[in-house]
Amino acid sequence: MALPANSTLGTWNLDASHSEIGFTVRHAGISKVRGQFTDAAATLELAADVADTKISATIATKSFDSGDANRDGHVRGADFFDVEQFPEMTFVSNALTSDDDDYQLTGDLTIKGITKSVTLATEFNGIAVDPFGNTRAGVSAKTTISRKEFGLTWNAALEAGGVLVSDKVAINLELAFIAPAAA
Repeated sequence: MALPANSTLGTWNLDASHSEIGFTVRHAGISKVRGQFTDAAATLELAADVADTKISATIATKSFDSGDANRDGHVRGADFFDVEQFPEMTFVSNALTSDDDDYQLTGDLTIKGITKSVTLATEFNGIAVDPFGNTRAGVSAKTTISRKEFGLTWNAALEAGGVLVSDKVAINLELAFIAPAAA
């Protein structure tokens, strides 16, 4: 895998104000609820051999935001994230593979103290220099996880059958990283 010609090796930091860590989950079997985590830090360790590139991220679970204060309070509580006991979730990559422009980023996702390997279908969106002289890289990634595998098991039965909250959660990432300053 070759790097673009304008790549800067080293530690790139997440530009949280231009990034989104989003999710979608089916509710009551008939609709989808979307939201995001609004407090995250991440680094992209860009290596000369792209296969050696690493990403690590820490996300504050209390920053869960679905746009509904009552639901957000419930999800932050003991039934779901238990943010007092588990204030962070983390992701640490351990493999990056590609097939032309299709990348697969595999790593360890930890939620509520439970770590599972996940693979994200990842798209490199390019590198650009902004009007302020910052070199930026854009990355999109997505995966689907089972929330039950991470101890997020709360649910309620529906009168017509089924459950209130689906097990599958789609994770959608739109990330911007800023290159290290030139020496």
